[in-house]
Formats: sequence, C-alpha cells, structure tokens
Amino acid sequence: MTSILPFDPGSGPQASALPTAAPSPVVDPQAGYTVAVRALCEFTAKAGDLDLRFTPSPTALEGIAGHRTVAARRGPQYQPEVAVSGVYHELTVRGRADGYDAALNQLEEIKTYRGDLEAMPDNHRQLHWAQAKVYGWLICQQLQLPEVNVALVYFNIVSEQETVIRERYSAAQLQTFYEAQCEIFLRWARQEMAHLQERNQALTELRFPHSEFRSGQRVLAESVYKAVSTGRCLMAQAPTGIGKTIGTVFPMLKAAPSQKLDKVFFLTAKTPGRKLALDALSVIGRSAPQLTLRVLEMVAREKACEYPNNACNGDACPLAKGFYDRLPAARSEALISPWLDQAGLRDVALRHQVCPYYLSQELARWADVVIADYNYYFDLNALLFGLCQFNQWRVAVLVDEAHNMVERARQMYSAGLDQHAMNLVRQVAPEPLKKSLQRVNREWNALHKDQVAPYQAYSGMPEKFLASLALCVAAFGDYFNDYPQAANGELQRFYFDAIQFGRIAELFDTHYLFDISKRESGKKALSRLTLRNVVPAGFLRPRLTAARSTVMFSATLNPRHYYRDLLGLPDNTVWVDVESPFQRSQLDVHIVSRISTRYTHRQASLGPIVALMAEQFQARPGNYLAFFSSFDYLQQVADLMAATHPHVPMWEQSRGMAEADRQAFLDRFTPDSQGIGFAVLGGAFGEGIDLPGARLIGAFIATLGLAQINPVNEQLKHRMSLLFGAGYDYTYLYPGMQKVVQAAGRVIRGQDDRGVVMLIDDRFAERKIQQLLPAWWQL
Repeated sequence: MTSILPFDPGSGPQASALPTAAPSPVVDPQAGYTVAVRALCEFTAKAGDLDLRFTPSPTALEGIAGHRTVAARRGPQYQPEVAVSGVYHELTVRGRADGYDAALNQLEEIKTYRGDLEAMPDNHRQLHWAQAKVYGWLICQQLQLPEVNVALVYFNIVSEQETVIRERYSAAQLQTFYEAQCEIFLRWARQEMAHLQERNQALTELRFPHSEFRSGQRVLAESVYKAVSTGRCLMAQAPTGIGKTIGTVFPMLKAAPSQKLDKVFFLTAKTPGRKLALDALSVIGRSAPQLTLRVLEMVAREKACEYPNNACNGDACPLAKGFYDRLPAARSEALISPWLDQAGLRDVALRHQVCPYYLSQELARWADVVIADYNYYFDLNALLFGLCQFNQWRVAVLVDEAHNMVERARQMYSAGLDQHAMNLVRQVAPEPLKKSLQRVNREWNALHKDQVAPYQAYSGMPEKFLASLALCVAAFGDYFNDYPQAANGELQRFYFDAIQFGRIAELFDTHYLFDISKRESGKKALSRLTLRNVVPAGFLRPRLTAARSTVMFSATLNPRHYYRDLLGLPDNTVWVDVESPFQRSQLDVHIVSRISTRYTHRQASLGPIVALMAEQFQARPGNYLAFFSSFDYLQQVADLMAATHPHVPMWEQSRGMAEADRQAFLDRFTPDSQGIGFAVLGGAFGEGIDLPGARLIGAFIATLGLAQINPVNEQLKHRMSLLFGAGYDYTYLYPGMQKVVQAAGRVIRGQDDRGVVMLIDDRFAERKIQQLLPAWWQL
C-alpha cells in the first residue's frame, strides 16, 4: 500500500506569506507576480556578450558611499531612495529610485564606477537606461507628472567626478517603454505562475515512490517534514543504507506547497552525492508522471567549460559571444525539458550555443530543486545564498554527508599567500607595480626575524604587513583601471589572492589562527602565510537560519556537542538518531587488538595484517575494501600481499586519481568478482559509494583515522582546548572515528546484505573508542 503522507501535514504552524516588498521575482498564484525593477530589466534588456574580463569595480561599501556623496551634493528638494511601484495586469513592479529632484523635475539613476567610463560596454549602458526609464515611468505615475528628465549619473569613486547623461521623456513615452518590458516579462511570469500551481498540486498529491518505507526511513522522513513545518534546523544521524537521500528529499518536496517553498537546495560534499540526489529525484519523478519538477545540477566551472583554454568573453569564446541574445531561447527550452543534470544542461546549452556553466547560474533562478556543492550556499561569495538574499526566496536546504561540513567550512573561510608565488609575480610585474610589491616583500621578510622554528602560530595579526598589502591591492586596482588587458595570468591571480587575504584578515578573531610556515629556498627563507579558520560557526549560523529549514544528515554525527560547537547550530535545533534497520547478525565486527597500527609499530604490523586479510579471503572469497592511514602504508601492505599471496586479485587507489580512474576502481567490484581494493581512509572510497550485495562483502580498517601529528594540528588542538576543553578529541579522535564508521558503512547497504568488518588496532578495544561506534554493532 502506498502512502500519500508519512505524517500529519497539519502538525506545526503554517508558514507566513512571503514579504510583499520582495525586491525580485516572487510568484503567488493568487496575488500575481512581483518583480524588482532591476530584475525586470536584467530579464528583458540584457543583451550582447558574456564578458568576464576583469573590470575594476567599486565594492558594495564604495558604491553606497558614492550614492551618498551624489545625494549630498543635491539641493534641499532632492529625495534619495524613492520607493515606487506600478501594476501591469497581474504583474507588480517595485523598486527604489536612486533620487528625484523636484526642482529640476529629474529622476536620477546613479551608477558608481572605476577607471575609464568610455571603456564601459554598450550593453551595460543599455541596461542602465532601461532601469532609468522604468523608474522614470513609475515616478511619473506616482507624482502624476506629464514628463520628466531621466538622468544617468556616472560617479567615479576615485576622482569623485560625475558624468550626467540626461534625456527628457514624456510620461506617455516612458509608459510605452515600461509596458513593453512588462509584456515581455509577463509572458514568462504567467508561465511561472502556471508551473507553480501545477507543481504544488502535484506535490500535494505526491505519494511515497515505494510500496513501503524501510525501517528507520519513515522516522527520518517524519522528522524532516516536522522540521520544515516548524521552521527549525534538524540534525539527523541515520545509518548508511536506509535510503537517507529519498527519505529527506521526499518529505521536503511534500512540505513545499504548505510551507510556500520557492526552492529546495540539495547540497553535497562530493560528486557521488549529487548522483544519489539525482537518482532519488528520478525515482520520485517516475512514480508521479504528473509532476513536472525542474531539477538542476550545478557543477564546478572547470567541469562545465567547453573551451577551458579560452577567456570568458565574446572575443575569445564562441559561447560567450552573443550569450545574452541567445539566452532567452535556451532558458525557455531548458525549462520545458526540466531534467537538467550536467548532461541535459550541456545538450541544451550547445544547441543554443551558450556557455553551460553560466546557463546553469541563470537557471538556478527558475529551478525547483538545485543540486550543488556546499560552497554554492555556504561560501562567503556563495551564488545560491546571494540569490536567496536578493530575491527573498523561501528555501529549504538539505545538507548531505554533513559530517564533512566542519572541514569544508574551515577551508571556505581561510586564506593563504605564498611568498614564492609573489616573487614570481615580482619578476614579471610592470614597473608601476614593482614598488608596492617590494614594500610587501620587505614587510613579509620582517615577519621572519623572530621566527626560529619552521612553523609558528601567532596570537595577533601582522598589521604592518597587512597595511602594505592593502596599498599593493590599491596599486594593482589602479593599474588594471588604466590597463584592463593586463588583468590576467599570475598578476590577476595574485591580486585576487591578496584581496581574499585582506578580506579574511578583517574577520580575524579567536576562531582563527595566523601562522607562518617557513622553507629554505637557496640562501633565502621563504614562507607561506595562512589565516586559518578553526571554528566556522559564526559564518555558518546566518546561512543555516536564513532558510525556512536546514536539514543536515549523515551516518556519523556523533558526538552532538562537537557539531553544535563547530557548526553554530541554533539553540532550537532538533536532533534525531534514527535506529538502524540492520541486525547485529548481518555484520560480523571483529576487533583485532593484537595488532597496533601506530606509526612506530607500522613495520611490525605488515605481516600480521597481510596474514589476516589472506585468511579472511580464503575463508570467504569475495570483494573487500582495505583502508589504511596513508598511501605509503597502503603500498607497503599491498607489496607484501602481492609477494606472499599472488593468487589474491588486488587493485589500488593512487594519488591524485582522475574521475575516470576512480570509476574504473569501483567497476572492479561486480557481483561475480573477487579481490581486495586498497584505499586510503577518508579518501574517495571511504564514503559516498554504494556497493550493495556481493559487490562488497567486507572491509579491513587498519587505522583509527587520526590526523597526522604535526605543528598545524597541534596548534589546532591547543585552540580547541582553550575554546572547548577537549583539544585532542576535537582535533584527532572525533574526525578520525567518523572516517572509520563511514568506511565500515560501505559493507551493509541493504536489508539482505551480510558482511564482515575487521577493526585492526588495539585501541579499538578501548571503551572511549567503542562509544563512538554504531550502537547496533553491539560490541
């Protein structure tokens, strides 16, 4: 018997209506469509090439300051930030005009810029005029004006000079232009309103795609539904193999109509996670043919680019030439055939000769479900989070394999600079930049004077160095203003790295380490400077709470306080530990305490490990994975295995494996094959892979997964001790044991699976360690 709902949809408060003053497209089938002036014009009036050549532009703060400077120069009758709105059929257009001068009867649209105004592309000016004219009509309508002066005010933030381009329009002329833009957009808006009504109706009737829930899956689905219904975050620890992906996606989709969700984001740490999400949505789609759900997979730029050696502009790339001219047709086709995984999106993009990567960014505005990497929502410059803020979308976020979030988030909010790389830039830098680079290098070398050890962490920031770096960034910006064609290669890379380092430096607090790693290069000591985030909680919390609900799920979210402290979970976060559907009899777990895999005992461990693996393989031939702490350790065991037991088939993970090679490694695990795959714990094969049944019947885990003891990790341990009082556990033990449990979770994937796990190290016998292992193992 199929189930329409695994729970009562009336539980929890109903979602409040979307804000009526949303600055960008908001669709309500009853009230119509609301769109911001900027979004309207970008949709209807953007034309020409995609051009990502470096054009120095003001920061957001500089832009705000520029607008204030212009307003301060105007007379007493000048009104800045004038709220305006207009209605055209069922379309409502809203916005804030930059300024209206009643004395001059002049509507102003202010644009701040750097560099040469004459170099501004024509399609940018065309877009600016479109916005100004729409604002012109809205102010005419609001103030009952028969005509108005419409002025584009270009303000140079460096020279503070204004260039004013003014045109006089009658209200009738502006109304004609406004209605033409609205008509173009309304055709699209009506399609969107129809789609939303059909989507919500289909989701309301949606049934669970399988005849019944797996054991534990129903509890997970109920928890997700209740979390989004009450607007709370959920941390769900659920065993590998119960169908977590479909158990989270289905209830989130089911809740979308009642909670007025615009979109669902499914965020993953690795490529296999995207595939699992696509597979789950495909199963749901096949079970409900009436559901036309727009599913978009977003991939990294380097994976989507058709011309990786070409620059992103119309002069260099054919898919950038005329991109915005061909975008409307590509967008329309894409959303008529809404299964937009990487291959599907590429097919549409190439049929219309537009860039697949930037087409995906456009389609993120119109998709119902977006599958993407963590960084698309959690990074400081995250596209999806930025779109949510600008559009005031109501979204729900699913975070797959959430145990990865700690380390990934630390990377997102860290920055580094390498002195060797800077010296290479100094060699090729044009004369106007050499002085500022020499100053940076001088201050950088001064940091070495008091450092004896190769690595050292510091409690404070290098203020003199940062001041010299800020001057250098300004010099680069000024140079690129004058010579935009120079903004490429190593010069541009260093410039962006320096900007990022300065930006992260402004965020520095007790949740950061500043460290210097020195290395000898000839007669000189060169170094790498790192601003290392150790607690990303302060950055993650606003993104977690901005969504209607954020659901983070994994097989390993233990202990709770570790994730609460490092991820910044809200106080009202709900925790659920889903009971395993698997029986102790399905997984034979052996603790091999007679072997130590500590570094000092490694050589002595090789023979016993090989003997253990050979004995198990002989007793029960089949497919096994063997996990080790490093490639060196892996190679030593593999070499001895090959020498002493050549009849046992073996294949090995290698450093820097390409995606095709990783797939070939997995393809060796077939229902009829036998052998042992050697892998590094925490690598590509330790999680996120699915080898059900006879494809994998056992795992040997010859490590606790503890991070290497080195100066960086020791500093991290020290800081964790100061902040949370458990430095060793937070730095070494908890992350290591997560890897162990994830790797063991590859063995039992379904209700009928049977397998064995060998935990090879005497420390696995310790009570503290066993408390971090799954309870259903019943050790």
